[in-house]
Amino acid sequence: MKVFNVETFRLGINNLRLHKLRSLLTSLGIIFGVAAVICMLSISEGASADEMRMIQLLGTRNIIVNSVKPPQTMQTSQGGNSFLVEYGIVHNDLSVIEQTIPHVAHVVPLRTVAYRARHGDRQANVDVIGTTADFFEVVNIDVIAGRTLAPADVLERTNVCVVGDEVRSELFPFKDPLGETILVERYPTAIPFTVVGVLQQVQTAGTPARGVEERNLNREILIPFSTSMAQFGEITRRIGAGSRELIKMQYSGLYITADDIENVLPVSKMIERVFEHGHPKQDYEIKVPLARLKLAEKKKRNNQLTLGFIAGISLLVGGIGIMNIMLATVTERTREIGIRRALGARQRHITVQFLVETVVLSTTGGLVGAVLGIIGAYAINQLADWQTIVSVWSVAVSFGLSVLVGIFFGMYPAMSAAKLDPIVALRYE
Repeated sequence: MKVFNVETFRLGINNLRLHKLRSLLTSLGIIFGVAAVICMLSISEGASADEMRMIQLLGTRNIIVNSVKPPQTMQTSQGGNSFLVEYGIVHNDLSVIEQTIPHVAHVVPLRTVAYRARHGDRQANVDVIGTTADFFEVVNIDVIAGRTLAPADVLERTNVCVVGDEVRSELFPFKDPLGETILVERYPTAIPFTVVGVLQQVQTAGTPARGVEERNLNREILIPFSTSMAQFGEITRRIGAGSRELIKMQYSGLYITADDIENVLPVSKMIERVFEHGHPKQDYEIKVPLARLKLAEKKKRNNQLTLGFIAGISLLVGGIGIMNIMLATVTERTREIGIRRALGARQRHITVQFLVETVVLSTTGGLVGAVLGIIGAYAINQLADWQTIVSVWSVAVSFGLSVLVGIFFGMYPAMSAAKLDPIVALRYE
C-alpha cells in the first residue's frame, strides 16, 4: 500500500467538503496572514524604492560639496543696512582636488549669482547658476528643446542660458522661449541672456523632511561659469527683511564625479580631508549619494524584516488555529481511524491523510490571501495615495510560508492520529 495515493488525497478532500464552514474559518488565519505580509511588504518596498530612486537622481558616482553659511560668520558693514559675508568653497579647494586626488573624472563648479529673472512683464524667483558644459553629463540631464551649454560658451563668455521647465512655464507660458531674451537682475541693472535650451522636466530629489533634499533644476537658469564671473563678479546681493546681504562666495558648490563607482567612497574621504584642513569654520557640507543609497538599502532590509515579522505573527496565529481544529478533528474521527487501522492502514497512511487536509487548507488559504494581498496593496495605493510595489518574491515567500505553516502545525495532529491504538480507537464512542 503506497504512502500517498489518490484515495488518500480523496479522503482528505472529502472530509474538508463535509465541513465547509469549519474549513473556511480554519483557513481565515492563513488568508489574513498572507494578505497582511504582502500588503506590509508592498508598502515598505514602495517607500524604499521611492527614496532610493530620488537618491539615484543625484548620481551614484557623484560627490556633492556645497558652500554653507556657518553660524558665526563674520559680517563686515558696507554702509547703511548692507553687510558683507564671506564663506564657502574657494579656488584653492578646486585646484587641490584636481591636482592631488586620484580617480576623479570631472570637477564641475557651480556659482549662484542671482535670484530673480524677468521677461517682459513676467518675473520669477529662480536660482541663476554659473556652471560648465560638463554639468549636464554629471547630473545626467538633457534638454527637450534647443541645446545645452557648450565649451565654446564658457570659453567665449557668451550671454546664453538654459532654463528649467518651471522657469519656461512662468516666463514663457504662451510661446517658444528659444531665442528669447531673459533679464537677470543684478542691482541696480539687469543683464540680458539669450535662451538656447530648455531642460526636460526633472523630478526633484526629495524634500528636507525626507533627508535627501537637493537642487530643483526645474527652477534654475544655467549660464556659462566664465560669464557669471565676468558679469557678476564674486559678490552676490541678496535682499532680506529691512536689510541687504552681500555674499562673497567663489563657488556655491562642486559636483565631483569618480571614475568608477568603487572609488566613490575613497574619493569622498580624501575630499573630506581637503576641506577639513582648509575650512576650520565648517562653511561647507559634503553629500555622497552612494553612501545614502547604501544606507537606504540597509534601512529597506531592516524595514522588510520588521514588517514581515509583524505580519508573520498573523500566519503563526493561523497555524495555531489549524492545529487546534485538526486536534479536535482527530478526537472526532477516532473511530474512523480505528476502522482504517483494522483494515490494514499503517501509521504513515493516517499521518499522510491528515497532512493532506492541513496542506490543502493552508495552500488554499495562501492562494486566497495572495490575491487579497495584491488587491489590498492596490487599494492602499489608490485610497491612501501611498506608493506600493508588490514584488514577485514577496508573494512567493508569503505563499511558501503558508504551506510550511500548514505542514508544521499539521504534523502534530497527524502524528497524534497515527499513534492511536487501533483497539482503543474502535471502542471509542
